[in-house]
Amino acid sequence: MIFETRYTWSDRLLHRIAFASSGLQVTLADIEEALYKAQLSEISVDRPVFVTALPRAGTTVLLNLLVGTGRFVSHTYRDMPFVLCPMIWQRFTRQFKVSDEARERAHGDGLTVSVDSPEAFEEVVWRHFWPAHYKPDRIVPWDSCDDQEFIAFLSSHLKKVIALHRSEGDITSRYVSKNNLNVARLGCLPELLPGTQVVVPFRDPLQQAYSLRRQHLAFLERHRDDDFARRYMEGIGHYDFGENFRPVDFDGWLDRERPSDASQLDFWLEYWVAAYRSVLSRLADRVHLLSYRALTRDPKASLEWLASVLELDDPSQLIDQSATLRVPREHEVETSAVRQDVLDMARELDAEMERRAKL
Repeated sequence: MIFETRYTWSDRLLHRIAFASSGLQVTLADIEEALYKAQLSEISVDRPVFVTALPRAGTTVLLNLLVGTGRFVSHTYRDMPFVLCPMIWQRFTRQFKVSDEARERAHGDGLTVSVDSPEAFEEVVWRHFWPAHYKPDRIVPWDSCDDQEFIAFLSSHLKKVIALHRSEGDITSRYVSKNNLNVARLGCLPELLPGTQVVVPFRDPLQQAYSLRRQHLAFLERHRDDDFARRYMEGIGHYDFGENFRPVDFDGWLDRERPSDASQLDFWLEYWVAAYRSVLSRLADRVHLLSYRALTRDPKASLEWLASVLELDDPSQLIDQSATLRVPREHEVETSAVRQDVLDMARELDAEMERRAKL
């Protein structure tokens, strides 16, 4: 996403209005539910899939693979900025719909996006209903998601996304989410909606920590140069990097470990350890570890396993995409300044996850 060229002055103004108050969008969402009641009554949120992990673990790759089967739908960038009332927004913008050339996203990692690219924006729903979890310096994990108003709103919201983005006449499409912050909800997310499946990819810890740090520093610079880019990411609930960065306080690690500065590799390796320790402690029947090494080195076997776990009617729609996967380039990471105990913990945890991954 290149903010400097993609968004005009009027686009930026519209985004500011949309995200000035989530209450306005929630009110419009309630009106929308009444307007489209008959259409939404035909749709069920059947076996939704939530792909989540710390960033830079391959979550976007998995999202694109699942949407590529034609059986899953997600938000797309066309739903911005009124993401909580997408059907009203589409009805308003339909006459202005234009094509858009895919461009490299802001991460600078070779992945391209256009207005029709899949993306999950439901973090806006979580933030509206659970504001106390969003502290100025951290995100507090969820032990419970048991709020009936929230569950009803989220279920209705996912029905709207399915209604908008499914193929014409198809009532069997499933919702897929790629939301990194869902890794803070593994204690309750699997039981939130009927048949929920959660897939948690993981990468080599040193490579992922290196990539996380590099992205954080790059977004710090971008956000300082363009405040709209910062506000945009904050508006959709992306707190992964840059000026918006709020680490998830997995099991109280931020106060217990007192991590180093986020400009240092140590911090991101400590964060990786805290995150995946938390993941391992919350593995359940419908929470699945997926090794990104296995996915890229033996993609056919990995996708066969994933198709089985997700109960795909036609596994070939996923498995046939195996040729698109490549082993990622590994970076030479200088570790002389990294604490040896942190390196050892990360390697031990990584080995344990490889053992416990079902593939």
